[in-house]
Amino acid sequence: MLGKTYDTQICSIARTLEVIGERWTLLIVRDALFAGATRYGDFQRNLGIATNILKTRLDTLVETGIMLRRTASEHPTQYEYLLTDKGRALAPALIALTAWGDEWATEGEPPILYTHSTCGSAIAHRTVCAHCGDVNDPAQVHATFGPGMPAERIAESMARSSGAGPALRS
Repeated sequence: MLGKTYDTQICSIARTLEVIGERWTLLIVRDALFAGATRYGDFQRNLGIATNILKTRLDTLVETGIMLRRTASEHPTQYEYLLTDKGRALAPALIALTAWGDEWATEGEPPILYTHSTCGSAIAHRTVCAHCGDVNDPAQVHATFGPGMPAERIAESMARSSGAGPALRS
């Protein structure tokens, strides 16, 4: 966790960052999703993370429902950390972050490739319009208020934009 909340932000990205925005958290989820890590020792060995930080991150992942902690069947004195449906639902976000990193933060060829275990084809993240298909230009993506936006925030935005339509600002 970042140790900071974004109370003034009414935004799902801000809420998500409150839960998984700390870098070790995403790497723990990555290892659970794609490397099969389930044990404390697996995460510690793979990541080289300090034990106190790992404990805190795993506890937070359990508290937020991203992971489930259960007694290991073959070692009753140890725990396994298993992703829940909520945790597995982070896979597309991690694949998208990987694609961004391959393009903008990696020298040379991608260090990790994601493939479909059934057929071996590459896995890719896409931005898709439900009607038109792939959207390759982010300028064609428009953010608008959703049903979860409080009416007073919409009214404030309308007042700031002098009736020119709602503008997404915090």
